[in-house]
Amino acid sequence: MTTRHPPKPAVPASRSVAMTRFGLHGATQDHRRVPEEVAVALVHDGSTTAVMMATPADIEDLALGFSLTEGIVAEASEIEGLEVVETGIGIEARMWLAKPRATALAARRRYLAGPTGCGLCGVDSLGEAMRPIPAVPDGLRISPAEIHAALAALPAAQALGAATRAVHAAAWWGRGGGFAGVREDVGRHNALDKLVGALAAAGQDRTDGAVFLTSRVSVEMIQKAAVIGAQVLVAVSAPTALAIRTAEQARMTLVGVARRDGFEVFTRPDRVC
Repeated sequence: MTTRHPPKPAVPASRSVAMTRFGLHGATQDHRRVPEEVAVALVHDGSTTAVMMATPADIEDLALGFSLTEGIVAEASEIEGLEVVETGIGIEARMWLAKPRATALAARRRYLAGPTGCGLCGVDSLGEAMRPIPAVPDGLRISPAEIHAALAALPAAQALGAATRAVHAAAWWGRGGGFAGVREDVGRHNALDKLVGALAAAGQDRTDGAVFLTSRVSVEMIQKAAVIGAQVLVAVSAPTALAIRTAEQARMTLVGVARRDGFEVFTRPDRVC
């Protein structure tokens, strides 16, 4: 995959803003760092596939990860070119696909022309929203101590989160210990797609570790994690009922309400040993 990088981004990932803080001793003038949010268009072969509001950082990772988790490509090598272009109203990630994938995407667009969007990111029909989910591989085992160690280490890895307290994070905890990748964004789906893209670009084995999320777990997060073969997903919040059913279908271990004092395993507890 050939990546063409633009000049230094005009839009920073965060900025300092003035505010008035009210406390027990009255009001004071101060500043706070807040995350930036811009419109990002993901463009495949000249046609826009999706537009989302995102943090203007790691856009290449977002473009690649979204293309993988939404089934537009199966491997990073099927994207022959990627260019990030800033416009006056947002950012475009322009991708060019290898011919077999380009042909398949064109056919998909013809099939989907006309239906009303159902509201899920990158999805144009109810059939796409509830598409069959692949079963993840097996063989990974993770201990409660490893889960607690990852949870304890995650805050220090969230640079933008520490500065703003207003973004989600998705992280990859390798079996050998430590984070192989952490990505942050105002959108939880974007953070996960950025992580997937970063792992794919680095050639990281996406089945030999666990995904950690600082957000809630809805069905889309399970779908995206299953596409890359993640056997274990750990989130600080509780999952939805549909997310649990989908994780069961994918044979994925779903861990929720993960805090320092414990966590809850909703599916495939045999991987936590």
